[in-house]
Amino acid sequence: MSRSGADLALLLLGGFRGLVDAATEELARRGYPDVRPVHDFAMRAIAAGADSASDLGRSLSVAKQSAAKTIAVLEERGYVVREPDPRDARRKRLQVTPLGFDVMREGEAVFDELRTRWEQRLGATEFARFEGQLATLVGAAPVRFDTPGWIAGDLDG
Repeated sequence: MSRSGADLALLLLGGFRGLVDAATEELARRGYPDVRPVHDFAMRAIAAGADSASDLGRSLSVAKQSAAKTIAVLEERGYVVREPDPRDARRKRLQVTPLGFDVMREGEAVFDELRTRWEQRLGATEFARFEGQLATLVGAAPVRFDTPGWIAGDLDG
């Protein structure tokens, strides 16, 4: 049975969705019921230097208003703070808090566990082949949200 290109896209999306949903559920079990994937994306961008709503919007390829909503949620939950900019007292810089870094580390651990489960289902050799083939098709580097073609929805989840 031959599949269409749309079927392939849906299979890839289903794999992504399955991993993300499982990670979200596991993080909730581990005491982080309010974490969503976009929060991790935003905290990673902030940790990498996106220290304002404008910077975060550019990093995630979303409107400044969507980035500001996400920042408000992250601040409310204690994952990021605004601190005075040492170079400009009128400006506040975004910083990931220790709690935010804890969530990011916990999320990484959860994804490592989910990866291991997939590897166990396929076997180590077949899974390594699968990952290698996928990297050949889509590139070995992580997805960058600030590149053309990335479509992101509203960030305030």
